[in-house]
Amino acid sequence: MCDSLKNQLYAIISGKIEVRNGKTIQTIASYLRTSKEASIEFKESKHFKEEERKRLEIFIAQNSLWLDSIDLDAYVSEGAEQKVYLNNQTTVLKLNDSIYYAKWLDYFHNLLLHNFFFEDTAYKLIGFYKLDNVLFAVVQQPYVLVNSVTNLNNVKTFLKINGFVNTRNNDYYNSELGIILEDLHDENVLTKDGLLYFIDTVFYLTPDFWKDFVS
Repeated sequence: MCDSLKNQLYAIISGKIEVRNGKTIQTIASYLRTSKEASIEFKESKHFKEEERKRLEIFIAQNSLWLDSIDLDAYVSEGAEQKVYLNNQTTVLKLNDSIYYAKWLDYFHNLLLHNFFFEDTAYKLIGFYKLDNVLFAVVQQPYVLVNSVTNLNNVKTFLKINGFVNTRNNDYYNSELGIILEDLHDENVLTKDGLLYFIDTVFYLTPDFWKDFVS
């Protein structure tokens, strides 16, 4: 069962099968993988992410993915990794600069994993925006109106059923898949009508995930 799931996730990340709102994300991820192979000299360089950003901005321009403006007056909140703005009564916009990731490619993998595991709060990548000369991916996500406080023990139980074991604080690991899932505190997992809604996730693919696919 786990091998089948792992193969499915690899196919999603590789762009071979679809996931909700995944088409644009998969296209960009494929482009960055190809660009990385073409620029292998930067692979171990501290400048890799900067070179990756430059290539990403070329893709953004070529595919008309720049957003001219964001309603900054609709600001709701922000964390270390992103800024949140109300979009309408049913969705929010999140600006993420991929600060939690060593590569932009890893951030896009995170989006795909989130959309697979948590389809009810799937991200939709709508474009990119520059604020104070920082590049942000802009994603749209359903707005969840909470009506109770999240019990983190419920989060722990739910994730354990799905193979993710609590490692420390609000971080989890699925050893069979080789996937880390972090930062699941009560502001990133909301509760509405007794159901959990994962709105901000930080997925990492470890070498244990890739070892079955990379020779």
